[in-house]
Amino acid sequence: MQCQTLSPALSTLFGSIDGHAKAGAAVFCGSPGSITTRKNQKGAEYYVHRYYDGAGVQRERYLGLVADALAEADALRAKIEEAKALIPDLRLLAREGFQVVDAKTYATLASLHVHGLFAAGATLVGSHAFGVLLNQMGVRAAAYATEDIDIARREMLAFASPPTAGFLEMLRGSGINFVEAPQLDVRAPSTSFKQQGMSRFHVDQLVPSADAEILTVPVPELQAHATALPYLAYVLEQAYLVTLISREGCCPVRIPVAERYAIHKLVVSQLRTSRDAKTDKDIFQAAVLLAALGEKFPGAIEAAILDLPKSARRYLTRAVPLVLERLQPHPRAVEEIEAAVAARARKP
Repeated sequence: MQCQTLSPALSTLFGSIDGHAKAGAAVFCGSPGSITTRKNQKGAEYYVHRYYDGAGVQRERYLGLVADALAEADALRAKIEEAKALIPDLRLLAREGFQVVDAKTYATLASLHVHGLFAAGATLVGSHAFGVLLNQMGVRAAAYATEDIDIARREMLAFASPPTAGFLEMLRGSGINFVEAPQLDVRAPSTSFKQQGMSRFHVDQLVPSADAEILTVPVPELQAHATALPYLAYVLEQAYLVTLISREGCCPVRIPVAERYAIHKLVVSQLRTSRDAKTDKDIFQAAVLLAALGEKFPGAIEAAILDLPKSARRYLTRAVPLVLERLQPHPRAVEEIEAAVAARARKP
């Protein structure tokens, strides 16, 4: 496995977009759209914001009569122009190998951002977080395909003020008609939300489990429930805001640090009851990040392994030979993993 580094110029461009997004740039839950006017039955002109939502449906949002809403329309027009000015650079990054999400995923995550979820402490995990990590580290890897969005929180979210909308309503802010996905036990509350109809597009809500048991727990601040998973607290303990990009826009999301994401993936790969495509994906994602970390951030792998909970040690031990097979072209990562695993084995 070869880990390819993107050009410094492109990484600098991504860094500029990242800074712009985190500075508070306008985020639209779909395309930026445009401002236009309409006439009502009495002939009075009014402003509308016309755009495409996450489901690809063209919508119009009423802003007000021209005589009353000029200031609001001008302010929104400026935000639209600011968002559109970034699109050529976003498309350039997509053509050059940066990971971009599709329109549904972007609108969904943009809606969660607009509702303050990531600022309050929620974290994007799973394959979409992997894509954001690749971009942030300036690394090119094979494109991933997923219709899953995984949103996790380590502890109660710290909203500046309690949200009035529940998690389902936040998701529907994307324009996609999400519904609760039923559990195998129909009496159990749902922890997953899917697009209505035959679509497989869905969002799962996750929290850490206190032990190895997988169970359903309430998330009262979001008026929802989540699936509690073992060792999730480890990967959520160190997370930060980075910008997720699509061809229509960008927005900040919170993701785990690369080294903890990678080590957690190795552990999870051995928690699965059977070796399948998901296990292979876990090992692949871990290998890509570990290869880059060995070159760019010496010491990060060791720190992540030494911080791993003692009970997870046996799962990491099983996974290490599998990932080392893929890392032979990256001796620095191999050496650091082997040294860290040996040191972890000596640690009480």
